[in-house]
Amino acid sequence: MDENKIALVTGASKGIGAAIAIELASEGYDIWLNYRSDHGGAEQVADEIEALGCQCTLVPFDVADGKAAKTALEPLLDEATPFALINNAGFNQDMLMVWMGNAEWNGVLDVHLGGFFNVTKPVLTEMLKKKRGRIINIVSTSGQTGMAGQVNYSAAKAGLIGATRSLAAEVAKRKVLVNAVSPGFIETEMIANLPKDQIIRHIPLGRVGTAAEVSGMVAFLCSDKATYITGQVISINGGSFMG
Repeated sequence: MDENKIALVTGASKGIGAAIAIELASEGYDIWLNYRSDHGGAEQVADEIEALGCQCTLVPFDVADGKAAKTALEPLLDEATPFALINNAGFNQDMLMVWMGNAEWNGVLDVHLGGFFNVTKPVLTEMLKKKRGRIINIVSTSGQTGMAGQVNYSAAKAGLIGATRSLAAEVAKRKVLVNAVSPGFIETEMIANLPKDQIIRHIPLGRVGTAAEVSGMVAFLCSDKATYITGQVISINGGSFMG
């Protein structure tokens, strides 16, 4: 791999995002680590990255805020172009739609879809000039199958799947590859309060996944072994959805 390749990972102060940032650093990537407010978590991940011999630049901003994204990214993009962009930032506000308000609907879509646009557009512009790059969007089984209580989250992730495929078609000739990785139930704080015994009954492999199992796929898609893969949604869900 070329020296000093850079990966921008959003929502990387904990969970899947942190695992991705650390895994890519282990593959030799310098990391631009985005997060919104968890300064302590981000600094801890940065320490792990630097212990691997790679540089980590902390880039705190809310991906849903287009102005903040522009202010944070423009100076960095003036100096360098990431080889990889991992759109991982996200959150859920689960409830039945009959009780859902505009805040719950718009908040989830603004982060997942607005955040994808706000971060991807400026980075993509530079990737196209270089005629190389990888964009990987972290989606969800909920966006493939739908799930009660997650109309907003499922809509956001399904939208991101559609955006992945469309963008892949737009930029393939410039050698920018765009894919989605779709985790199922992964051992992070997002499922900490869910009844795991009930969840596991619906997973053929009989367990929830690990963040490392997701980050490993992301690292593969960023590697030279994945140069003919674009526009795909790759599921990591223990067999809970096969489609």
